[in-house]
Amino acid sequence: MRTPVTLRFLTALPRSGWVALALFAAITLVLLPVLHVYVPHDNPLHVSNYAITLGGKIMCYAIVAVAMDLIWGYAGILSLGHGVFFALGGYAFGMYLMRQIGTDGSYHSTLPDFMVFLDWKALPWYWSGSDSFLWALFLVLAVPALLAAIFGFFAFRSRIKGVYFSIITQALTYAAMLFFFRNETGFGGNNGFTDFRRLLGYDITSPEMRAVLFALSALMLMLTLLLGRWMMTSKFGRVLTAIRDAESRVMFIGYNPLHYKLFIWTLSAMLCAVAGALYVPQVGIINPSEMSTANSIEIAIWTAVGGRATLIGPVIGAVLVNLSKSYFTLAFPDYWLFFLGALFVMVTLWLPEGVVGLWKRIRNRGRA
Repeated sequence: MRTPVTLRFLTALPRSGWVALALFAAITLVLLPVLHVYVPHDNPLHVSNYAITLGGKIMCYAIVAVAMDLIWGYAGILSLGHGVFFALGGYAFGMYLMRQIGTDGSYHSTLPDFMVFLDWKALPWYWSGSDSFLWALFLVLAVPALLAAIFGFFAFRSRIKGVYFSIITQALTYAAMLFFFRNETGFGGNNGFTDFRRLLGYDITSPEMRAVLFALSALMLMLTLLLGRWMMTSKFGRVLTAIRDAESRVMFIGYNPLHYKLFIWTLSAMLCAVAGALYVPQVGIINPSEMSTANSIEIAIWTAVGGRATLIGPVIGAVLVNLSKSYFTLAFPDYWLFFLGALFVMVTLWLPEGVVGLWKRIRNRGRA
């Protein structure tokens, strides 16, 4: 007898996992937003704009890291171009935010400022409907999903894998970055989109809106973890890990790896896009640098540092690396990339299972 979907979802996490998730929800959905909005600025318990924005940004990065874990940790697909899906989600939602500026821009025109500066007379056709919130949400999901599905179909059908697939994904994000850098494409060129004012009619920089975006980022991270856990403990997840470990044997017993790999690849791209859409209103800018190959490589580093095929590991990796980045880029701005490279080398040589793997070894040794 097949187990109902709802029951499988509820049993995807052990009791300790649900307790940890409930504690995380209480802190990120209730405690921190309340301390940010309702506690006075001069109170030591007040959570500052910087802290709430940094926390929301890092949670968006954590969603991307989990999305990377789904394809790399469980399917054995190393992408060095996931930054393009993150950026596309940001651009799709950024178009809506630019339209929300209205006539409050520098040129007091209904067109975005960069279009007025470039002497554009009207919005291009692909900006049609960009003033609709629902249409923006649709684009956030549909555009990255379409790109991922088309790219993945031809790549996986041709059985491109390993380092060759990684190089192709890197070329994809580099080509997209060059495309978005061009002024004539209608996406703001190298400056991208910025100077956002409103979201759904509310001031985007108000404490209430910051708290809402922070809470939405936390909620999306929890949903991503639950979805990943549910999928990887199902039959689909078992087949996916079998494809990772022995794809030819999986084909021999009658499964088509193309369908499994294409689905998880497209889903991962969509999760990255949602993270990008949450990221943009919090940091206030989106430009082609988000598509740089260095950013995509950094996503892989978050996953490797935390521990692949663990789901929670990439979250830990994203938090550790980005908190370190916030410190090192201020204290030692010229040496941050050296630190990041050294960290990746150390993890590769001495922590192949990441921080989570190290913790498991220490715990098992203590029990022995």
